[in-house]
Amino acid sequence: MTDGIVWDPLHRELDRWQAAGRVARFWLRDDDAVEPTPALETLMALARQSKVPLTLAVIPGLTGEALAARLVEEAAVAVAVHGWSHTNHAGPEAKKQELGGERPADVMLGELREGFRLLQRLHPARFLPVLVPPWNRIDAALIPTLPALGFAALSVYGRAKQDGPMPLLNTHVDIIDWHGTRGGRGEAELVAELVAELADRFAGSDEPIGVLTHHLVHDVAAWDFLSALFAVTTRHPAVCWSSASELLEHIA
Repeated sequence: MTDGIVWDPLHRELDRWQAAGRVARFWLRDDDAVEPTPALETLMALARQSKVPLTLAVIPGLTGEALAARLVEEAAVAVAVHGWSHTNHAGPEAKKQELGGERPADVMLGELREGFRLLQRLHPARFLPVLVPPWNRIDAALIPTLPALGFAALSVYGRAKQDGPMPLLNTHVDIIDWHGTRGGRGEAELVAELVAELADRFAGSDEPIGVLTHHLVHDVAAWDFLSALFAVTTRHPAVCWSSASELLEHIA
């Protein structure tokens, strides 16, 4: 229920933006797309009905023509490069990552080059030259080499640093409880995070707020939250849901 007390802090914060004549920019990134699935259909239908542009971080090494054929019909869906195969190469005690320091840089860059070209070929009308590293982690030494592969931006998690080696189009609010239920997080906790991100932007940051989803693991709580979030924000004049391509024009 979007009119319940749990959503009141977000309503109040957005009303503050409206009173100041300001508009907050949001964008939606969903990770791990590979092929058409019922969960992906649910996500695309929800985004379409709410007129929210959707960016799918697609795993190049696991995808193919089926997803490409399905997305031809979805004008408001963009495709970014989600690493190569979403394979963990880190040691047993380290945080998972595909693009870490465990492998030679030329091997990883070769995979990224192949993934870039593959998705560009499969999705010519909706391809974005944006790298989304699996698990939102990448060896810092690789980042300066990404523009030479054709990448225009990097998308990880957390507030963007201003002096990095390439533009960042980050996400900030992850709706999945990865360390607990591995389903949707609680509404109150997520609303509080959204309000905190909005307060940061109100104070001066112009970074768009990225909402991160993973359609393949969504449970009822995740779908309900996303539906409620779209209902609140798309009706409010202080919010604009932007496409990643629009945002790239501002950060590149």
